[in-house]
Amino acid sequence: MNTPAKTSHSPATPRNTPDRRFSVAPMMEWTDRHCRYFHRIISQNAVLYTEMVTTGALIHGDRERFLQYNQQEHPLALQLGGSNPDDLTTCTQMAEESGYDEVNLNVGCPSDRVQNNMIGACLMAHPGLVAECLEKMQSAVSIPVTVKHRLGIDDMDSYEELHQFVSIVRESGCKTFIIHARKAILQGLSPKENRDIPPLNYDWVYQIKQAFPDLEVLINGGIKTLDESKAHLQHVDGVMIGREAYHNPYMMAEVDKLYNPDAAVKTRIEIIEQMYPYIEEQLSQGCYLGHIIRHLLGLFHGQPGGRQFRRYLSENAHKAGADVDVLKHAVAKVAAF
Repeated sequence: MNTPAKTSHSPATPRNTPDRRFSVAPMMEWTDRHCRYFHRIISQNAVLYTEMVTTGALIHGDRERFLQYNQQEHPLALQLGGSNPDDLTTCTQMAEESGYDEVNLNVGCPSDRVQNNMIGACLMAHPGLVAECLEKMQSAVSIPVTVKHRLGIDDMDSYEELHQFVSIVRESGCKTFIIHARKAILQGLSPKENRDIPPLNYDWVYQIKQAFPDLEVLINGGIKTLDESKAHLQHVDGVMIGREAYHNPYMMAEVDKLYNPDAAVKTRIEIIEQMYPYIEEQLSQGCYLGHIIRHLLGLFHGQPGGRQFRRYLSENAHKAGADVDVLKHAVAKVAAF
């Protein structure tokens, strides 16, 4: 296997043990390597997660493409989808060999497609299998193996059942549980609806931390601000933010102050300027500008000129020969306000 893509810019340095006080959630079709590089420029410390990659895709598909990342993305976790302990172990070894800092098992995705393959949230009904998978995965590598799951699924939605799930899975030796503070309704709701309709219940996540103080417990779901994150950190070990970090990425600008109160805060313009060399390099390798630019659309969310910025990029990034000047022209739209 070829080594992961490398660049000459270095907005972050690798570390062996991720500090998960703040992380960006794995999001299908969103948190690709371009998105993660952009997020790394904003925050040096946030732990970044890949989109979910299935074991079948790695074992039978284009392994190099699915595992590709830029070295500057560290600390970086690969999220795996699967339920076959041997296949998950093989893919976890691939991740370690490729330099990932963590492997995370998806026990939260509610889509029909993954349910049919015993992937994602449906595994909450099989805690013994989840524990078996995690135990084998951990035994094969030295990097951390973690799990991300829901409060429950369908009618399996009591705190007692959540407690039992965690109790069984922790016997695998897994120490880090990332809990999306909603249950998943597998029959009747779409994946999109499952992100909003089931009510949030942060208290249950807090209770799990109290019940299992030896575990590292991260909370996920509906969190939109750094102030909210700080409030959650009074009860749990870490916060994971998904859609808000994607649609309003500048909310991450002060994340590094969670790690170091004296950390510098970059302006939006400084962030854009640090993206220019990366974009030029990617374009020289045949990358399409739109694949990178789409992740930057929300950077000026709520700012004067932000709408013009988004419109200019949306109208011009897809054109033949589009290059970094498209982004520079879009920034000029903001500067005019």
